Amino acid sequence: MNIFLTLAFLFFIGATLGWVLELLFRRFFSSANPERKWINPGFCVGPYLPLYGCGLCFLYLIASLEQFSIIRDPFWNRVVLFLIMAVCMTVTEYFAGLIALKGFHVRLWDYSKQWGNIQGLICPKFSLAWAILGAAYYFLIHPRILHAIDWLSRNLAFSFVIGLFYGVFLIDVVYSTKLIHRIKKLADENEVIVKYENLKAHVRSVHDRSAQKASFFFPLRSERPLNEHLRELRETLEQRRRTGGKKHAG
Repeated sequence: MNIFLTLAFLFFIGATLGWVLELLFRRFFSSANPERKWINPGFCVGPYLPLYGCGLCFLYLIASLEQFSIIRDPFWNRVVLFLIMAVCMTVTEYFAGLIALKGFHVRLWDYSKQWGNIQGLICPKFSLAWAILGAAYYFLIHPRILHAIDWLSRNLAFSFVIGLFYGVFLIDVVYSTKLIHRIKKLADENEVIVKYENLKAHVRSVHDRSAQKASFFFPLRSERPLNEHLRELRETLEQRRRTGGKKHAG
């Protein structure tokens, strides 16, 4: 089957399943959500996370390299594969976070409290998690991915569903990018770097206090201007100990 269609299929699976994984993690395990509320993860509106979609494509391609390995010992061959997976995912995570941070002054996630972190974007703890996830993918998921690709090759009509997904996804990306540009403008005006998850949590708390119903898929939608929420976050920040460099909103 065409490699382009294969990767498009894998991105579709990875992005949607990754969204479900993050949704459950934030609901039941995340310390940043003590109220245990359902939180729409990521910066897109819909149920998908592009980072996980790209990640599944990378894991599939790396796992496929096993047949070309020059290491004869199967054990060490797999260890190298898992390390490559961890490095690849860590680099992907770093550059995705860096683009948002430097290009839009938005911090999509924050590992600044984790040991050995680099710019709060990556850290050894989550690199290890990527390695474990890579091993889990290799042993538990990759065989099923191969079956899924074989199934798709015999049911190409399903490519219509994939095309529909990408149509909705592209519209979502355009909308979300415009929203990020708007937040960047507000961040520049207030001289802050916006922690995206904190901004969503603040808007949600305002809704809770005023007995308004918060939107799950549009977490930043509010009757109040977005700039007011950002200003409130900044005022909260200014009550804390000032640090060097650009301030963080939240």
